[in-house]
Amino acid sequence: MQASDELTYRKGIIFTAGSYLLWGVLPLYWKKIDNVSSGEILAHRIIWSFIFMLILLSIQKEWGNIVEISKKLFSQPLVLLSLVLSSLLISINWFVYIWSVNHNHILETSLGYYINPLISVLLGMIFLKEKLNLWQKISMGLAFIGVLIITLQYGEIPWLALILAGSFGLYGLTKKMTKFNSVIGLTFETLVVTPIAFTYVSILANGGESVFFEFDTQTNLLLIGAGVATAIPLLLFASGAKRIPLFLVGIIQYISPTITLIIGIFLYHEPFTQIEMITFTFIWSAILLFSFSNSKLFKRAEVKLIRKNSIGL
Repeated sequence: MQASDELTYRKGIIFTAGSYLLWGVLPLYWKKIDNVSSGEILAHRIIWSFIFMLILLSIQKEWGNIVEISKKLFSQPLVLLSLVLSSLLISINWFVYIWSVNHNHILETSLGYYINPLISVLLGMIFLKEKLNLWQKISMGLAFIGVLIITLQYGEIPWLALILAGSFGLYGLTKKMTKFNSVIGLTFETLVVTPIAFTYVSILANGGESVFFEFDTQTNLLLIGAGVATAIPLLLFASGAKRIPLFLVGIIQYISPTITLIIGIFLYHEPFTQIEMITFTFIWSAILLFSFSNSKLFKRAEVKLIRKNSIGL
């Protein structure tokens, strides 16, 4: 590997790992403003993300691209629809995540983001007709068993985890239709839902229910900072992921739910019973198997198993 390639590779790892590290510690941020309703936090997250992206667009002098893409959007209804859907899906994901953290369901958010890559694979199989190899199918089965165990234990489906995994998986699916770079993409996504967020904050303010207009300096700064806390990891990820192989991105992404899991157990003392341990073991096994499913060793093993079974038949 040449010096320039090695530097690019290192930057890719640092930026990508940095993005998932920040996503992993986000529960600490939301806990700082758990006196604010999840709906109001979400509204401010959207509004201040949009404002931050406008500032960033001005710094990067991207307004020409924004105008050009805006014109194209109205001549491509399918892309416009995908953009609207991606905006709604990421808003749902953000709301459920904030609500879960501030209502002491941090472990379930961790479970959701462990499951997310497997959900994405399932969606790819259903909507994009992508094929799964033997090991990937087994990993999907292991993940399903893990979710089934915790469902039977609690007597209810882990909806928060599945909504987080499903909404982010579907968000990724819609992003395949738009294919904007991260700065422009996030600007458009927040633009779509900012009017809704602004209307919601206005209604709260008129009803005297908005925490923001109580003018508590620390709370207000944290609500404004939610825009930066949202945008920076996304920008780091976009910059890092294009510099390293996809399989490495797939392995690094588990930094985030692992940190979240540790925070939930050791900092906020959420219960981690034997059933949770069994569930996470199945999920971790599924992830490990899936991560190595395309390696040469596993591909050779799959060929041998297929041959053995065909001979046996």
